[in-house]
Amino acid sequence: MDEFIGGEYDIIVVGAGHAGCEAALATSRLGLKTAVFSLNLDSIANMPCNPNIGGTAKGQLVREIDALGGQMGLSADETFIQSKILNRAKGPAVYSLRAQIDRKAYHAYMKWVLENQENLDIKQAEVIEILTQDKKVTGVRVHTGTIYLARAVILTTGTYLKGRIIIGHTSFSSGPDGLFPANELSDSLRSLGIELMRFKTGTPARVNRRSIDFSKLEEQKGDDQITPFSFMTETLKENQVSCWLTHTSSKTHEIIKDNLHRSPLYSGDIEGIGPRYCPSIEDKIVRFADKESHQIFIEPMGLNTQEMYLQGLSTSMPEDVQIKMIQSLPGLENASVMRPAYAIEYDCINPTQLKLSLEFKEIDGLFSAGQINGSSGYEEAAAQGLMAGINAAMKLKNREPLVLDRSQAYIGVLIDDLVTKGTREPYRMMTSRAEYRLWLRQDNADMRLTQLGRDIGLVSDARYDRFMRKKKMIDDEMKRLKETMLTPTEETNAFLARHNSARLQAGIKLYDLLKRPEMSYEFFKEIGQASDLPDDVIEQISINIKYEGYLDRQMNQIQQFKRMEERRLPKDIDYTKIQGLCLEARQKLSSLRPESLGQASRISGVSPADISVLLVYLESLKRKESSKGESHVE
Repeated sequence: MDEFIGGEYDIIVVGAGHAGCEAALATSRLGLKTAVFSLNLDSIANMPCNPNIGGTAKGQLVREIDALGGQMGLSADETFIQSKILNRAKGPAVYSLRAQIDRKAYHAYMKWVLENQENLDIKQAEVIEILTQDKKVTGVRVHTGTIYLARAVILTTGTYLKGRIIIGHTSFSSGPDGLFPANELSDSLRSLGIELMRFKTGTPARVNRRSIDFSKLEEQKGDDQITPFSFMTETLKENQVSCWLTHTSSKTHEIIKDNLHRSPLYSGDIEGIGPRYCPSIEDKIVRFADKESHQIFIEPMGLNTQEMYLQGLSTSMPEDVQIKMIQSLPGLENASVMRPAYAIEYDCINPTQLKLSLEFKEIDGLFSAGQINGSSGYEEAAAQGLMAGINAAMKLKNREPLVLDRSQAYIGVLIDDLVTKGTREPYRMMTSRAEYRLWLRQDNADMRLTQLGRDIGLVSDARYDRFMRKKKMIDDEMKRLKETMLTPTEETNAFLARHNSARLQAGIKLYDLLKRPEMSYEFFKEIGQASDLPDDVIEQISINIKYEGYLDRQMNQIQQFKRMEERRLPKDIDYTKIQGLCLEARQKLSSLRPESLGQASRISGVSPADISVLLVYLESLKRKESSKGESHVE
């Protein structure tokens, strides 16, 4: 029987979770005919775990996605039900925006965005095979046998590859939320020579709001002044819900300890490696035996549902144990469990098989993004999806890929960590992973990345005009503050005294006055020296001035880092023939094929001595090239 060709596209995206949505929107917005495939269109942009976006380090990722022209921030602003800035007391380097999202509204809104996007077709089908010819992608085959042709394919399969749900000693083939898994694609990837790993994640139980005694819980309200995720959002709704806090009790711990032998995590029923930074409650009790209690946040799933999510109570214990655990929590003594917690195992790839562009090194035109790359989290997935989409489009347009380095964005840190270092557990973004986090703040993501998004073609005229206006306001006000002198008048010193600031003996520029820790830009209104500026502009000006010394030091570090990144390594370099490299370095460098000296220095097993050898080798190559040029001239 002749094979049926269902369509021909520039790019096919396999999966429509958070990575798939960003990838498909990026490629189609860049003018490429795109198809995105989902196992079920009702699961587009699904949030099978906690329906929140942002959080520590993750809020930075969302802001960067937005600055580059991505969608997640805009969709979150449309559908949030509570918003707050985390880490306010710790300084701007780690401020992180987090919003509780209406899960169903987010799915519906993102699906609507995809459906109305030019150059984008949405299809419900299971992709079972990646088609290639001579190590080059040619298309995909779906479960009905239909073939779709494409010049590039982006894998964004999330946790669906051979997904297995585990609850106690019960396990069954399934994707998250009881959806169908993708059971055949893993075999296709292996046949292409792709190395797969087995990871695990999990999601806590959901309980009925009507069965909770809120009088025993601590209320967690959102911020009074709400900060949007998107730099384009002008007006925001108010916070509409509260979250709630309870704690595990000694009874909870006793129940868990008495039933550890029934936990698949400890019985060996779970083979996949779980996330270190989001452990199950039984793992917490064992690993932190000295802690008397652990926080459990009770968070709404949306405005039109009574389901509440128990954050911090991830488990794969049997259902009867789960109910006892939950009902041992203050306020949840009579809780009615609507969905039990579960663990899910799934196949993912070893991300060191990818280039920094997220294209496979050995398969031309095949890209990969999201949880299939060994990461965890909606935000990490969306960031990779956006970059994979951009770079697939750049490849087909014969343009250089967009590779963000570690000094440009959290996105750069995320991708570099995965591709260069690899991961043996689900990778989670954290502020501590970013060496230059004082520069990579959430408030200045637009200043760092909007121009790059514009150069790529994803930033609209309206967004770019707004960015340029904001940039001008910042530049003009910084200039005014540097030029405006405040004299030591009686009025000035009275103003300073009111704010517990030292009197002036001589004139001082407003710029230098604002450096004082106790001074705020808002205070300048009292003496008629504050311009009428938006809050986000004032925030950036204040941070730039107050942290000027630290930022200057960090920029010097970034310049040193850039010098290493700019030392490119030849693609055809034979590391086995370089004298002085240790055996492990030769093996790792030959396998991972780093693109720069900087990337090579971050590979586990490559020592500073090996980097010195590579430096000498590059200098010798440079001298050879130089002598060849001189000989040619003669």
